[in-house]
Amino acid sequence: MLKTTRRTLAKGVLAALFAASASATALAADYEIRIGHVTSDKEPVHQAIEQFSKNVEEMTDGRVTFQIFPNAQLGSNPEVYEQMRAGAPIITVSDPGYLSDFVADFGVLGGPYLMEDPRDFSKLIASDLYADMKDSLRAESDIELLSLNWLFGSRHMLSDKAISNPEDIAGMTFRTPPNAMWVETFDAMGARPTQLAWAEVYSGLSAGVVEGAEAPLPSLYGAKLYEVKKTISLTGHFKGFTGLVINSGYFSTLPEDIQKILSEQAIAAGEFMTDLMLTSEEEWIEKLEAEGVTFNRDVDVAAFQEKTAEVYTKFPDWTPGLYDEVRAILDN
Repeated sequence: MLKTTRRTLAKGVLAALFAASASATALAADYEIRIGHVTSDKEPVHQAIEQFSKNVEEMTDGRVTFQIFPNAQLGSNPEVYEQMRAGAPIITVSDPGYLSDFVADFGVLGGPYLMEDPRDFSKLIASDLYADMKDSLRAESDIELLSLNWLFGSRHMLSDKAISNPEDIAGMTFRTPPNAMWVETFDAMGARPTQLAWAEVYSGLSAGVVEGAEAPLPSLYGAKLYEVKKTISLTGHFKGFTGLVINSGYFSTLPEDIQKILSEQAIAAGEFMTDLMLTSEEEWIEKLEAEGVTFNRDVDVAAFQEKTAEVYTKFPDWTPGLYDEVRAILDN
């Protein structure tokens, strides 16, 4: 009995030592990275993040692992950006508006009615102009831009009434993010842009702080904004692209093969999300209609384009001739 007990104890000690050793080895080899974003875990962007994390974990044989925090669990966009910029091992979703705070030229990539076919955005991503912007961002702000090819969707207007032309939006308080491009665009349309964090939009609409909001259909659905406003006008005023960012200092500490995998898979996830968005719009329309939403398809897009054309002249910090260069790339 005593021998059996000692043998059992010995086995237990050896197992514990082996487990501790394996755990220490794993901790030494693994890179645990958090991914935080403010949108719902039911939206395509979350699916793309899951795809990205799964592929990276598989391709690094588990040396990189992720914790994903949707629904602003790590904080608002500015709060997560601050953590990332401070060097925390965090990847987050960013867009040209945020990036333009550091390299002004990024702002042009988020302008109104920039392109008709979202797939044309790939021309910009493949350009020397984009490569130079990325290099400047890294040098000036310690941000590594892993990708910017994630089609977040065509943005449409939600309110109590149908909006078919700029006259319909004149004087309306419309929610915008704290983003100069959004503010200038809605000001040019004749609306009164009012800045609210995304997490405050539902309550802002409910309380009458703003009369309307705009976003891609999955975001309008994911935030349940259909509970407070029932009319969506398919204005498509922005074709928004997002992507993944990480602190460049932290990124540089990772092995080169992991850096390569992170960059390549961020781009691959963007292609996945773009395909998903382009093939699912009617499905989102059906989901929203099932919640009682009415869609206005009778929109004078040409009138909105004419009204917002002046927006591209409102940014003196842009490199001279920037918009013409972008137009040449897109129209080629």
